[in-house]
Parts: sequence; C-alpha cells; structure tokens
Amino acid sequence: MAFQVSPGVNVSEIDLTNIIPAVSTSIGGTVGTFTWGPTDTPTLISSEEQLASIFGEPFSNSTWTNQESFFSAANFLSYSNALYVSRIQGGSSNNASTSSTTLQIGNREEYDAGADTYSDEEFFAKYPGSRGNNLAISVCPSAAAYNSTVNLATAGNIADANTDLEAAAVANAQYVVGANTFTINFDDEDATDANTTTEALTTILGKFSNNDYIKVEGNFYKITGIGSASADANTAVASATINIDRNFKGTANVSATTIERYWEFYNTVERAPQNSKFAADNGSSVVDEVHVVVYDSTGDLTGTKRTALEVFEGLSRATNAKSENGTDINLTTAINNRSAWLWRGGADITNSAEAAVGSVAASTATLPITYQLSNGTDSNTDGNTVIAEAASGWDKFKATDLYDLSLIVTGKADATLANYIIDNIADVRKDCMVFISPEKTDVVSSNQPISSSSATTNVINFRNQLNNTSYAAIDSGYKYQYDKYNDAYVWVPLNGDIAGLCARTDDERDPWFSPAGFARGTIKNVVKLAYVPSKAERDELYKADINPVVTFPGQGTVLYGDKTLLGRASAFDRINVRRLFITLEKSISTAANSLLFEFNDAITRAQFRNAVVPFLREVQGRRGITDFSVIADETNNTAEVVDANQFVGDIYIKPARSINFIQLNFVAVRSGVEFSEIVGTA
Repeated sequence: MAFQVSPGVNVSEIDLTNIIPAVSTSIGGTVGTFTWGPTDTPTLISSEEQLASIFGEPFSNSTWTNQESFFSAANFLSYSNALYVSRIQGGSSNNASTSSTTLQIGNREEYDAGADTYSDEEFFAKYPGSRGNNLAISVCPSAAAYNSTVNLATAGNIADANTDLEAAAVANAQYVVGANTFTINFDDEDATDANTTTEALTTILGKFSNNDYIKVEGNFYKITGIGSASADANTAVASATINIDRNFKGTANVSATTIERYWEFYNTVERAPQNSKFAADNGSSVVDEVHVVVYDSTGDLTGTKRTALEVFEGLSRATNAKSENGTDINLTTAINNRSAWLWRGGADITNSAEAAVGSVAASTATLPITYQLSNGTDSNTDGNTVIAEAASGWDKFKATDLYDLSLIVTGKADATLANYIIDNIADVRKDCMVFISPEKTDVVSSNQPISSSSATTNVINFRNQLNNTSYAAIDSGYKYQYDKYNDAYVWVPLNGDIAGLCARTDDERDPWFSPAGFARGTIKNVVKLAYVPSKAERDELYKADINPVVTFPGQGTVLYGDKTLLGRASAFDRINVRRLFITLEKSISTAANSLLFEFNDAITRAQFRNAVVPFLREVQGRRGITDFSVIADETNNTAEVVDANQFVGDIYIKPARSINFIQLNFVAVRSGVEFSEIVGTA
C-alpha cells in the first residue's frame, strides 16, 4: 500500500491462495490431407461428425486418397473429444469459382492478403478442393425477382407486338395441364404470322426461371423444365410446355391470362427484398436488400439436390449498412464474415453495384440470379507424407500459447516427416508426445498383409530411422477397418488409436497410468491387424522400443507395450512416466507464473512450497508417484541467484512404474509341511 500522509485507514487485499491448476492432458493435434476445410489453420474438432462436416468425408480414387488422414483423426476422436486438425494445402488444389480464374485460398489470412485481386469474381469456394464444385448460389435482388405475376394478355409482354395482337389482347390464352406438365397456348385469332406469335410466347417464357415455383389455383408447383415456343404455320397458334414437379391438382383446361411466379427459395425467407431499415433511417427509399441462398446443386453434400446450405436474408447493397445491433449487413462483408462455404468478390451480381447508402440504385433484375461454382480441384499428392507440404501445417503447433495439446497423431508419415515432428514440435514444446506408426508398405502389400517375419524386419528398420526421444512412441502397424462413407474397408495406421488410448486413460484414471494392457489398452474398430507379432517377434520389437499391438482370441486387440523411443534404460523410457512429468511440469510451471516479479524471499518461497506440496501429495495419493521432495529455500536460492533476479525450485520425484513383466512361482510341497516354514525360501 502507499504511505499515507495524514491519519486514515487504507484497506487492501493480498491473495495468498495460490494453488496448482488442473491442466489438459488429453487434447490431440494432427495434420493431414482433407477434401475441404481451412488449410494451415488448426481447428478444434470434438467428434467424427464434426470432422466430416468441416474437413469433408474420406475420399479415394486412382490418383490419391485421404482415408488414412481422415480415419487417424476419427479414430482418436472415438476415444476423446478434442483434436486440433490442420489441413495440408496441397500444391495442385484450387478453389471452385464462378469463373475460370485459378484461385488457391486456404484460410482467412490468405483471403485478406489478396482481397484486392478478387474484384472480377462473383463467388468462390471458401476452401480449395473439388467439393466446392457442388456449390451454387441463388440471389434474389429485388421484389420482382422474389414474386411476379405474368400476364399473358398484356401487350407489353409481347415482343414486336403488332396492332392485331394488341387488339386481340390474347383473349384466348390458356394453360392446359397434363401429367407433370403445364402448357401455355397462345392463340390470336386475328394473327396469321407464326413468327410473331412465337416471339410473343418466347418473351412470356422468359419471365419464368427453371426451379422457380408457379402458383395456380392456390397450389405451388416447381418448374423442372421450360420448353421452347413454336407456332402452327397455318393458324399461328403458339404453344410451349413448362414441366412441373408433380401432377396438377386443379382444373385441366383453364382460360386464364395470369400466372404467379415465386423464387425457388421463397419459403426460406420471411418476405421479398425491400428498403432496409438502415437505408430508410439514412433517407433512402431504394430497395437495397438482397437475399442470398447457398445450396447443394448436386446432392453430394447433403444427399438431396438443391438443398439450402445457408440463407442470408436481408443483406444490403449499401457498403456501409449495419443491422440494428451494429452487425455488418453489406452483401460482400456479411458473406465473407459469416459464410462457411463461400468468399464473395467485388463483381456486381444484382444489376446494381454496391455503393454507400445514398448512392445505391434500385436493382433492375426481374428474375433470380443463379451461379454454379466449378473448376475446384483436389491435391494430386498425398501431401501428409511430403515435408514441403506438411511442414507449414505442423509448424503451427509450435505456438504453445495458442494450442494447448498433449497428444500428436501423425497419421500417415514416413520416417523423415516423423523426425521433423519429433525435432520441431515435441522436442521444442516438451509438453506433448508424438505417436507414430510404420509405413503401410512395411506391413501391407497389394492390400494384403505381408509375412510376419518380413513385417518384423521392416518395422524394426523403420524404427531405426527415427530419432531417440522420450517424447515419442511407435506402434507395430496398421489395422483394417470399415469406411462407412465409401462402403469399403481400408488400412489405417494405429497411431490415432494409441494416442486415443492415452486420452481415454486420462478420462478413466490419470495420465500417469499406462495406456497398455487389457484394462485400458483395448483398441476399437478393428476388423483385423496387418501384423500380429508372435511372442518371439514381440521380444524383438520391444528391444527396439516398438510397442506391439496384438489380437488375442476372445480378448480383443490390445496395445501390448508402453515404451517411448528414448533408446536407453531410464524412467523416461515408459509412456506413463513421460506423461506424468509432462503433467507435473505443465501444472507447476503454470502456477509458478504467479511468482514472476515477486520478491525472492522467504515468504515467496514458502508460497511456492505451500502450493506444490499439496499438489504432489494428491498425485501421490492417486498412485502417480511414490515419494517426492520440494526444496525452495536459501540452499538453492543463494545470494547469487537472488541478485540475478532468478528463482529456483527443486522438485524431486520418485515416479510409479508400470508392470511390464510378471513372474509367477508355483511351488509344490509335501503333505504335512507348514507354509510358514517355506515362505520366502523358494
């Protein structure tokens, strides 16, 4: 508190309740090839359904596949509910767009960097990939585009109308209804020119749009096709058929001169575009609103063609337009900020350009405007095995302050990429573990498992290419599992499952428990393993720090080892010990942040001990350690340490060890011998 000059009472609070906080130890991270989603931008995913929604379903063709990337991530999420996923850009992947321009925009940062160059684009897909070719946009830029009445008997609707046509007023115009058809007959009894009546009916047909609705006798019918007008050369009677989505329910032959037309997506919005409140409040009476619907034109995204994916109602062509709560509702700004599927360029799409509110002109469009995206392409390389493509994605995870993760799923990775992840992520962060599988060719050939002896040699050779570290672990291969998205079976590396076992162990017990064995090491979604090592082969694998995955008849498929890649005998050659220290270091270092800029004196040291000791005592009670000692006093905080503005806390830990070897001795004894006489002698 400050010194007081005159008498008075000053009240202040001093917080001495520092404790060791709980930290996350179950969040995973992975980088892979996907068909959709942001690139080089880790996104937190909580379920397989969300993974498929944001990054696309697994895909495979003769050129490339991303099934191993997808299912490595999905398998981890079957044990946990938190995984950062980052998509590899892929050098040949392009965004679908409404023009032939080649675009490659993987995330918001890349879009903002090139925003000034997109003025010639109406729309383009949010992310690279052929998935964007399924997208289409329907724009309703005016009240007339939303709903209009087509009058068959109005001369103004007739191209090159002559005096005879005007006089007749198309008195005999009628529609005739058949099976899923709606035929307009155009009969001017006084006209003898077939070309004139054909032109007249063609003009009328131009007032309808395919997939819009017509309303007849109170019923709505969707237009599925618009025929061309033709006229009888002798009578000049013109006719044209409009196909509709279902049989007509009303009168079959009606002499009528008006037909109501509605925008295809009229029922996804409340009303037709109008003068927005923002425009009205700023003195404009122009209809500035625009409705935009993003839809699935092929049905590949949703299972049903022309299903609306996003609806943007009441956007404004005023560049400075705001909603009542201050949100930007300008057409371009709103779509770029809110759409999960699209970017919007600067080209005019409404027959009236965007401008400040006082300068916006009314749109002259009388029909909806439709755009189909195309030219989106996928990467033609399985990029997560290529450092040049994968490194930028993995490098994002160096930021410990942005991405709190503990378990790294490598998916499909060769030894070079695995070492890159070890050296540049795990050994730099020192708060996470990398889980690695050998390459598919080490255990599978021509989609079939290779011989067990060859697999043993290959897997050991793969391990020998990896750097030694206690921050990584390797399993023995691949599993065969069902791909429900493609109704097929696929080989998938096991590292997603092994990382998932650690997450499940955290949930059921604690990070310092081993994830291996029958209690916590059972692996899900296994049809069969590519490689099931025998006892002798498991011995060879374990000597090389490889954790075998084994299928035991009647008992399931189990992780049967818990070694790290340390490469030498140490407490840190076990997964549970490494994860114990990650947890302790992460928790205690987080709490130690509160000591920064305090005095290095007896009070601060006592605060540190009083926070750490109870925490370690709790870990001991939960079987993580067998004993500990915390030293933070004058013995390790000498005058030199204090003068250097440093603080030293020494924490000695005796970690609990997992049982890897069990010896059971069965001793036969003679009748009449007391067990107390021989116990301890055998």
